[in-house]
Amino acid sequence: MFSARMSWLAPWLVEKGFGLTSGSVADLMAASNRFPNGNYPASEEDMRRDFLVHWCHGAPGTLVKAAEVFGEREFLEAGEAAAEVVWNRGLLKQVGICHGISGNAYVSLSLYRATGRNEYLHQAKAFASFLLDRGHKLLSKGEMHGGDSPYSLFEGVGGMAYLFLDMVDPSQARFPGYEL
Repeated sequence: MFSARMSWLAPWLVEKGFGLTSGSVADLMAASNRFPNGNYPASEEDMRRDFLVHWCHGAPGTLVKAAEVFGEREFLEAGEAAAEVVWNRGLLKQVGICHGISGNAYVSLSLYRATGRNEYLHQAKAFASFLLDRGHKLLSKGEMHGGDSPYSLFEGVGGMAYLFLDMVDPSQARFPGYEL
């Protein structure tokens, strides 16, 4: 499963060679662990509930990193399928990079760097434009949540501001504290 803990640890473990192998990543992304639309359950308890599409849910970012480290096309393809779910359902009610719209923009930015395909850059710009145009208005009206720590990097507007800075040069954008 691609839980929040797994999404944060897996790419680091993959990159450093600690325990996760090409085979173990392939086991995690097996069709039996995946919903028909390409999304993954957040935990074993959620095997029948397809509802999380956050960066911290983990599948797209983890699979893109695994594709980078192992050079496996199937990991990138699975990451793209999971990212398609994020694109279709990713206008969340939070602004942060962990489980909000800013983080979902980083899914697209990671794929843009991995593939060079402009559609992913367009998606990232669309998420960022939505936040730039409506984020503060929706927060002030209470229609969007700023997280438990509204100014923090991961839950609040700090992450949104970081995304805006990364959009200046999207080819160099990296999810803070996660992608090196």
